[in-house]
Amino acid sequence: MWYTVPGEILVLFDIFCYGHGIFFVVLQTLLMFGFFLEWLHDRKACKMGCQTALPKVSVIVPIHNEGRRMEALLKSLQEQDCFKDALRPDDASRPHGVCPQIIFVDDRSDDESPAMLAQFAKDAAERGVENCTIITLKENPGPNYKQYALSAGIAAARGDFFLFTDGDCEVPPGWIRAMACRMTDPEVGAVIGPVFKKKQGKGFFPLYQCYDHAVRYNYLAGAIGLGAAGGGFGNNIIIRREALDAVGGYGAVPPSPTEDAALISLIRSRRKYRVHAAALPDAAVETAAEKTWRGFISQTLRWNNGGLFSPESMTRFNYNLLMLVITTGILAIPLLPFFPGLWPMPAGVYIVMLENTIAAFGLFRKKLPKGGLLNLGYVLTLLFTPVYFSLMTIMGYCRIKIKWKGRVIAKRK
Repeated sequence: MWYTVPGEILVLFDIFCYGHGIFFVVLQTLLMFGFFLEWLHDRKACKMGCQTALPKVSVIVPIHNEGRRMEALLKSLQEQDCFKDALRPDDASRPHGVCPQIIFVDDRSDDESPAMLAQFAKDAAERGVENCTIITLKENPGPNYKQYALSAGIAAARGDFFLFTDGDCEVPPGWIRAMACRMTDPEVGAVIGPVFKKKQGKGFFPLYQCYDHAVRYNYLAGAIGLGAAGGGFGNNIIIRREALDAVGGYGAVPPSPTEDAALISLIRSRRKYRVHAAALPDAAVETAAEKTWRGFISQTLRWNNGGLFSPESMTRFNYNLLMLVITTGILAIPLLPFFPGLWPMPAGVYIVMLENTIAAFGLFRKKLPKGGLLNLGYVLTLLFTPVYFSLMTIMGYCRIKIKWKGRVIAKRK
């Protein structure tokens, strides 16, 4: 005997399915509008900032056994145009300002990193750049080891702005000036810059890492444009000293698997300073791609958990909402043979992924592997991304432990 489903339940079922898909598409459209607002603001900020002298900037780089991946960063820092300008004070082609301070925090490295840092400081001094500091940590109590290392770097900083990157990154020649010029407005407390994975190797895995970073930055910048800044890439962020002091200093940032997101959330929540995102490629940093899926999963799980369990309530709510909508849309796919009416849920998810892909190509085409939207690899990444995000979300809710540099960090109660 067949059971007949009441019409009222069918109506509610349709409302839920269609509402889910429509809600996500509308939400994504709003985020893209937020990104557009940031793009407009960024163009204006860059135009104003390039006309001013470079302020006092302290570049802070935590290092832990990065000897095999640090050469590109050291070379790119040596090539910064602001260092070359400082050595040509008679050149009036543009305002120079103060030579930036470079701070390396060697966090218990037992590889060739200390020797490489010492050589960098020696080479810089021979070129007339004396403003380089190396801090060596003999111990690190954690719980977030990188967060502890950053606190040591900030304590030694003399600049009015703190600019952060990591040992496995490579920065463009105008990076320090590009990020600093976006801080001209005294009401801006922090600016998040784009980060892309280096295009290393062929095949799906290297391509997906590049695409993944672009999509994540779309969401970050879009949320910032709508006034809901809740994260950023810690390897490309500049913070105003006064903004950090206003929230109680770096010590006030709660322990988190994503210390950068916790810091941005804290600054935004106090509402005294604004947070913005760089939407132009002049400030884009490239970071080394992970060599294995295991390493990549560990990295993205750490990022994802930082949003799911953020200490700041608005960030936590926004991120959980976004991930739950994606995850429920993907989980509906295997149920489609039994409940065909669920189709608007995954359809909405993939419409959003298409919007993200178009936006990524429109703004940062040069930072992505060649091939365009018709490349089969990009079609596969578009299809795979929401599945991967859903997997990370489920693993996060299952309390999978997070590791950084081989050690568990930021344990949650």
